[in-house]
Amino acid sequence: PVYPTPVEDLAHVPYSPPRYPEEVMRQRSKDFYTLMNQRRSVRFISSEPVPREVIDNVILTAGTAPSGAHTEPWTFVVVSDQETKSQIRGIVEEEEEVNYRQRMGDKWVHDLAKFRTNWIKEYLDAAPYLILIFKQTHGILPNGKKKTHYYNEISVSISCGILLAALQNVGLVTVTSTPLNCGPQLRLLLKRPANEKLLLLLPVGYPATDATVPDLKRKSLNDIMVHI
Repeated sequence: PVYPTPVEDLAHVPYSPPRYPEEVMRQRSKDFYTLMNQRRSVRFISSEPVPREVIDNVILTAGTAPSGAHTEPWTFVVVSDQETKSQIRGIVEEEEEVNYRQRMGDKWVHDLAKFRTNWIKEYLDAAPYLILIFKQTHGILPNGKKKTHYYNEISVSISCGILLAALQNVGLVTVTSTPLNCGPQLRLLLKRPANEKLLLLLPVGYPATDATVPDLKRKSLNDIMVHI
């Protein structure tokens, strides 16, 4: 049998994160839950500028996610250029109208009706930033050969969850937009390589002063957890 060439072991370094007294742990867990329970998908986003450094730090935070064999298979494309945002909106709205009218099916459209969503995406122009998250289906080694990216979609999805938490932590809002059938066009517009596939599009900014959200309730602990 042919075995892969041995690789040198990574050096291991001591790891000792802070350990909190139990009462502090309880309080911190409650506080973080309170913060995250305020998170909502917001479609009414202000055009008010947001400091670029905040966005940089939020992306760095998303990049702390675990990934298969530490391949870090994510690319976060941050768009603040107004013309590019308008081009993205044009692509998304054109495809979304076809989705709503033809592709999604009556049941899907009916289930979305109560949220008052449609193919008009004003937030794509208004939000000061659009963050497009691409998964790298594989890497490319210096010799041009493919590098396997294990569990790339799960890894990038985890990083997206951390990104949502980081946005909530600084008081910004977004809506998790999954632009159906737009990936190839957006990839070409943004000049991304063929090994990258669009996973999510997040418009990011402060909520508009007149923003509203649906009056939703979340499942209780007993409905989402099984303790054995």
